[in-house]
Amino acid sequence: AFVCFKAAEEGGEFLIGDGRAIFRDMRQDLIEKLYSRQIRYSVMELPFFGWLDSVPGMMVDPLKGAIKGLASAAINAKVDFSVDLQWGEGGYDNVKMLQARAPSQPPIVTHPVTGDPTWFCNVHSHSSKLRKDREDVYGAERFEDGASQINKSDMFYGDDGSITDEDLEHMDEITMKNVQFVKMTEGDVVLLDNYKCMHGRNVFDGTRKHGVAWFEGWGGESEMKAKYQN
Repeated sequence: AFVCFKAAEEGGEFLIGDGRAIFRDMRQDLIEKLYSRQIRYSVMELPFFGWLDSVPGMMVDPLKGAIKGLASAAINAKVDFSVDLQWGEGGYDNVKMLQARAPSQPPIVTHPVTGDPTWFCNVHSHSSKLRKDREDVYGAERFEDGASQINKSDMFYGDDGSITDEDLEHMDEITMKNVQFVKMTEGDVVLLDNYKCMHGRNVFDGTRKHGVAWFEGWGGESEMKAKYQN
């Protein structure tokens, strides 16, 4: 459940995406490829290691191994899923970075009651390629310096292979085709099924205050499950 305490002065619509419709509209060959290879999120980047370029060559690999080990231990102690750190270059100045990748997962799930397949993948918002495309429209997301880059995300296949621009653009097109923009005002509440719907917000100017609550179980749940399972 999402409740609006204060609407933004401009923009900030609540976005609801129909996961079942996205699944039906996606190219069949892409669905099969994504489901067989699965997907993987890069959940953060640690862009603080440009100084390694000035280290003598024989010391680079031992230092990178030690840094990766310490960072991996620290991060995995703080999150409830296993994070795999990988070295790369990125950001706005292509400096050495550690990228933290979550475990691979399927992009499609089945609803626990109805059994309907539904798209359950945030590639449209986490892909760095699609994010850069949005920056051409809405402006930069201000990840240019320091610690703010930690929150940068990206998307890959579950085997760490890159997803082509063509496939990313198709996923984004189909996602946005099935998104509804809901302009909430003070006191409005949106109740949704998190298995059937994806949700988000549009860019906005001003201030916007929304609250969220999660519910598990409901009156008549057992009867509804029995109906669909029979």
